[in-house]
Amino acid sequence: MTTEEAIARIPDRELPAFWVGDVATIARRCASLKQAEVRVIATSPGSRPLYLVAYGEREVVPARANFNSAIGGRDPAAFVDKAARRRPVVLFVGPVHGQETEGLTGLANLIEVMETGHDRRGQPQPALQELGRRCRLLIIPDGNPDGLARFAARTLQGMEADDIRFWGQGTWADGSLCSWPECKRQHPMAGPNVGFRGCYFDDAGVNPMHDEFFNPLGPEAPAILKVAQREGPEMAVSLHSHAGNPTVLRTAFVPLEVQEQARDLARDYYALCDERGLPHGGLYEAQPEKGPVPAPFNLTSALYHISGANAFTFECPHGVRGEKACQVSLEQILEIQLALYEAMLRWALARRPA
Repeated sequence: MTTEEAIARIPDRELPAFWVGDVATIARRCASLKQAEVRVIATSPGSRPLYLVAYGEREVVPARANFNSAIGGRDPAAFVDKAARRRPVVLFVGPVHGQETEGLTGLANLIEVMETGHDRRGQPQPALQELGRRCRLLIIPDGNPDGLARFAARTLQGMEADDIRFWGQGTWADGSLCSWPECKRQHPMAGPNVGFRGCYFDDAGVNPMHDEFFNPLGPEAPAILKVAQREGPEMAVSLHSHAGNPTVLRTAFVPLEVQEQARDLARDYYALCDERGLPHGGLYEAQPEKGPVPAPFNLTSALYHISGANAFTFECPHGVRGEKACQVSLEQILEIQLALYEAMLRWALARRPA
């Protein structure tokens, strides 16, 4: 598939105002926020800013060690005494894959709720706003602005599996589509064998989800991890999208207790989806890593290891067409995102010390 052919496959449609699928919209909104603290935490290889939007006062509590050393000392509170804080800290990491704009749209609407009390549709969200006010929210709306800038379609809703492959993983120099997981067997995605660089990657070809965390290749993942290290969140989510049902994924290379915490959150979230008539996936089983090809230690794994957060990956449906795809509307995608945020905030608040 050529770029021209891929663009020709984009449906002729006008996206609703609540949908955010481009760099400029989130930049304009970040520049006009009144209730939030907004910082640029990194600049991408393509010279695009990575924003952090924070709500709620940061509570400074005693910290004597980094998380790894505190665990080695058998005292996690030596990193951050989370029980001493009045409110939980929740970190939302927007899509590090530029074509996965479902999470970007969800977070843009969450920001709107915190600013105005209603989402970008104008629909009141008093319960979500009140939950947010009882927490410290750290929102990174877009984890890969270079990849997002490359995404001409703005949403894959109503499109097909080959469109996911083109815009997500890209093509090789001969025009053949990259596939998952083959697209991860070359990293960075750069060189003469690369055709269209998919939106998984920044302008240097780095996929932030699979950066070399001990010797970073790009600026996005280190900036995200620095936020987590500084703030010590109770919970962190990396927002992704796929063809299937909304699903909370198991995080690899973290303690079984952490996997079970995220599974508990998933159970609460799926129950909320049932109440609201939304689709959802199933619960995973907590398990240790094993086998000659274990699950990867990725950005979500690193979020736990740098902050002790209950860190998980969430996969939202794109709403693509196909026999096994989860076919949802743009409105339903937004509801799926907002329900996740509500479940996360309720989970974090319910586990505060009495």
